[in-house]
Amino acid sequence: MSGSLAGRRVMVPETRELEVLARMLERHGAEALRCPLVAIIDLPDPAPAEAWLRRFIAAPPDDLILLTGEGLSRLLGVAQRAGIEPDFLAALRGTRRIVRGPKPQARLRTVGLSADLSAAEPTTAGVIATLSTQDLRGRRVGVQLYPDNPNHALLDFLRGAGAEPDPVLPYAYATKEDDARVLAMLEEMAAGRVDLAIFTATPQVRRLSALAAPERLRQALGRTRIAAVGPVVGQALEATGARVAVMPEESFHMKPMVNAILAAMGAPGAENHA
Repeated sequence: MSGSLAGRRVMVPETRELEVLARMLERHGAEALRCPLVAIIDLPDPAPAEAWLRRFIAAPPDDLILLTGEGLSRLLGVAQRAGIEPDFLAALRGTRRIVRGPKPQARLRTVGLSADLSAAEPTTAGVIATLSTQDLRGRRVGVQLYPDNPNHALLDFLRGAGAEPDPVLPYAYATKEDDARVLAMLEEMAAGRVDLAIFTATPQVRRLSALAAPERLRQALGRTRIAAVGPVVGQALEATGARVAVMPEESFHMKPMVNAILAAMGAPGAENHA
């Protein structure tokens, strides 16, 4: 296939929307090297999340902070399986809804709701900055967390502001590809045989960091052009010593990221392509 990415080999570690992203790249001629690093799974033990939902229903908090769209989806799944989804949605309608970025906002729209507050920047720091303008004294705040990140910074901020946070973790991560395949992909990158690696979530970076020797990881990332979906992922990559070459300036999700890749690689009119 001809296109602006013709002949480019692109490593794609995405899991949930792997085929969506791979097809976007392949439409422009790239060879997408599928290497999903992290899978999202239901909690092995849903009891704590169900107990949180029942607290939410019995005494709805003043605020709910949604950090990920997946978090709301999984909470709805737990509620559905427990037979309490209508009650959870009723309670959610009366709660001030605060989102970190576009994905939880989009997920709210699927149940007929919207965000009351949205962080100016889709990071924990952005949430804290937005909430710093609010009087939180005495407010009860539900906080949807995600795996591998207890988010002490956000919880400590809420307590310091006089709020009472009630966190919930509604899903878990599981590794997707076997270690040998991931290490083989890193060898391809270290040998300079991969033109671009696209990272869409910090757990992908953590998996590589846990699996590969630090020097070998630096070599692999150093010989490969790196794209990040947004600043949180970019910061995680930079912490490994990588240099992020491509990142959308705003709207940190897949289509803007592909547009940024096309623009960086010299595709004219990239905004119309993805």
